[in-house]
Amino acid sequence: MVRLHAQDLQIKYGDRTIVDNLSVEIPDEKVTVIIGSNGCGKSTLLKAMTRIIPHQQGSVVLDGELIAKEDTKSLARKIAVLPQTPDSAGALTVKELVSYGRFPHQSRFGKLSKRDFEIIDWALEVTGTKFFESHPVDSLSGGQRQRVWIAMALAQETDMIFLDEPTTYLDMAHQLEILELLQKLNEEEKRTIVMVLHDLNHAARFADYIIGMKFGQIKTAGTAEEVIQKPVLRELFNIDAEIGTDPRTQKPICITYNLIRGDN
Repeated sequence: MVRLHAQDLQIKYGDRTIVDNLSVEIPDEKVTVIIGSNGCGKSTLLKAMTRIIPHQQGSVVLDGELIAKEDTKSLARKIAVLPQTPDSAGALTVKELVSYGRFPHQSRFGKLSKRDFEIIDWALEVTGTKFFESHPVDSLSGGQRQRVWIAMALAQETDMIFLDEPTTYLDMAHQLEILELLQKLNEEEKRTIVMVLHDLNHAARFADYIIGMKFGQIKTAGTAEEVIQKPVLRELFNIDAEIGTDPRTQKPICITYNLIRGDN
């Protein structure tokens, strides 16, 4: 089943075309990871599919409707987005910022309900941010701030969550915590998760479906076993990779790699 798809998409920044004639389907109730080298259009595609930026040609369709024509509040009840570099939270406390995730569900009077507070507390607990909920967001470390922004996205309580490099600024343990949390949300609550990740081994471990991009085009898409292969990584990243099998997950793993130079 596919609820969200793009057809013949063209995305520009000024006169520069970043993505051209791209079509893609996002599998519903799965974890999808977009990979590719810097500047290949990963984040641009994610932003266009969530209406953060406009597209110049083509269409993005969610539940049979063009997202370009969707009511903003209605769209925010379906899709939560964590950008690569969230805006400054100013003087807001952690709990205040996370509560903003409940905006799409509030009445026109804007008063938080008992249900809203329950979801806010849940989002704080599962992201490990409950302990400093009264602290100003801007007083936290980079990793702590990242978890707070993820908590706000979770508080939005949407069927789909889009995250642009969600493990940025996090140490190895917290990277796994966040990715395992997103995996749990997918498995237990059937939420559709779409992420841009740079770590190929994380992509292989957590994704049901991997999209590989280069020069604004989708070069490959499929399971980890189909995508994390020596010739595919050569095309996407210009690297000569050694691929093995993770003994714990049985998923493919990039053991080491060299940059391909010249005509090699």
